[in-house]
Amino acid sequence: MVSHREHHIYTHEVISIGLIGGGNITETHARAVRAVPGATIAAIYGTHTQKVRRLTGEHGGEAYTDLDAFLAHRPMDMVIVGSPSGVHATHGIAAVRQGLHVLVEKPIDINTARADALIVEAENAGMKLGVIFQDRFKPGIRRTKEFVERGTLGSPILADARVKWYRPPEYYANSRWRGTWSLDGGAALINQGIHTVDLLLWLFGDVTRVQAAMRTKLHMIEAEDTLAALLEFESGALGVMQAATSIYPGYPRRIELTGSEGTLILEQDHLIEIRLRHEEVSIFAERMDENASPSSPVVSDHRAHQAVLEDFIRAIETNSRPVCDGREGRRSLDLIESIYKSCSAT
Repeated sequence: MVSHREHHIYTHEVISIGLIGGGNITETHARAVRAVPGATIAAIYGTHTQKVRRLTGEHGGEAYTDLDAFLAHRPMDMVIVGSPSGVHATHGIAAVRQGLHVLVEKPIDINTARADALIVEAENAGMKLGVIFQDRFKPGIRRTKEFVERGTLGSPILADARVKWYRPPEYYANSRWRGTWSLDGGAALINQGIHTVDLLLWLFGDVTRVQAAMRTKLHMIEAEDTLAALLEFESGALGVMQAATSIYPGYPRRIELTGSEGTLILEQDHLIEIRLRHEEVSIFAERMDENASPSSPVVSDHRAHQAVLEDFIRAIETNSRPVCDGREGRRSLDLIESIYKSCSAT
């Protein structure tokens, strides 16, 4: 079992990091950077002067509201992109063209054409590109991955994933981009549900066919706040996924994976049940997520983001692939596009 503690790095060289964005997630990125030995915040860029100055005042670095000036700041080795989803590729492409490695928040962008443009630019420039899917580093999920890879579950049968979360009206009303097709690319699925889509692909493999329906039941937004999808995996397994921000008061995410030899159940990323036909396995209690995700967008527990950043820095230093590079991060977006397409056909 790989513990998150084994992912810490201790580099003798300082890596200078720029942050793009001024919202809740950039605050998380800042705290993650400060927790990594040898990492420092060089600069922070955002369009809201007051927010950027507050962040630099608290976490260090130079404040910028001009993107070109920010990207020219030196020393700076890489950027973490935490801007609205619909400009991720735009900001990432601008950064790699300035010789900067790019670690981008999920989703890599809101459509695969933009994602592909960023991936190609990064590869052509010889820059590392990573996508933040921090759940892959959480102990319960990593242990689940090990069970699946060892074949302990047997032949895959069914995946059941529920992201039945709640966001209050002001979550959308106080944002110019959340819940819009142009900048969020959708709503509950692509914003909240995408981590679970990523995990289903990572754990159970590619999906070959989808059927789905979405509704906007509670919030005054362009896109969906409630979605249900039926998935058919390449392995022959079936999957059911629900993604919502309309379920009051919000419930912990739950993923149930069943194969011919047993069932694994994750709740709020903690492996709460291991039932195997021919093996007795204990449940261990290590956690790496104390966030109130079912009812709040605030990521106060930055440890999983820190693990992503440490992995990405290691990829830069050793010229290796991060756990989730651009092409791997594209997989969830590709499936989400197919789900949305299926919704529009119903």
